[in-house]
Amino acid sequence: MLTVILITLVLGAVVGFLAGLLGIGGGLIIVPALVMLLPAYGIIAPENAMVVAIATSLASIIVTASSSVLAHHRRDNVPWSIATAVLIGAAIGATIVGYFAHNISDDILKRVFAVAVLLLALRSLGSRKTIGNKPLPSKGWLGFISAVLGGIASLLGIGGGALFVPLLNYFSVDMRRAIGCAAASGIAIAVFGSIGYVLAGWQHYSLAQGFIGYIYLPVLAGIVTTSIFMAPVGARITQRLPLLAIKRVFGVFLILVSVKMMFS
Repeated sequence: MLTVILITLVLGAVVGFLAGLLGIGGGLIIVPALVMLLPAYGIIAPENAMVVAIATSLASIIVTASSSVLAHHRRDNVPWSIATAVLIGAAIGATIVGYFAHNISDDILKRVFAVAVLLLALRSLGSRKTIGNKPLPSKGWLGFISAVLGGIASLLGIGGGALFVPLLNYFSVDMRRAIGCAAASGIAIAVFGSIGYVLAGWQHYSLAQGFIGYIYLPVLAGIVTTSIFMAPVGARITQRLPLLAIKRVFGVFLILVSVKMMFS
């Protein structure tokens, strides 16, 4: 258990940094890492690894995204007039999917995760623009789109960045403000998605085993302990890096994650 906690402390530091840098909640790293880590140390059976990894990832994003949002808000990077509709929609979609996701087999979840992440990577690498020229849709449509993306994020155990940053870029929101808004959406996805996974897993695991629903508490504690300190560091670096360089780094990272999950 001590080894697991030490690994998750390091994992949390990496996740927190990327949360601030890219507006992601960290699930793109946490989920693949926990899928390998938890069965390897005999904490859970391999067939349950994916759903526990996703649920624990979402729970950790509550802290990571909150720290990231605060850092971006202080730099005026969160467009709250847009973020309200995004938050409400994401919360609805995340809750619904979080409750029903455990009915999907572990192998299917892995393949869905890998394919979704690969598509996001290609989208990020293929575009040479840092911002699109389409006007934002109405708040109703933006909320509906956010509900769909929030549901997908909840299914994958990720925050808002991987899905909402490309969306907001397409609708003429600049990269830094898109990252700030995506980080805010990550809070809604994490909170309401976690509620769904807790309710769905309540009868499968007990608090005596270290679980609340499908969320594994010792690993969660290790991740959030260090991630909360590293998110502001990533947010500061965002202010200094070229916007197109951020998108390229983001895309390459997603491809590596996708390949790992597809063949794990």
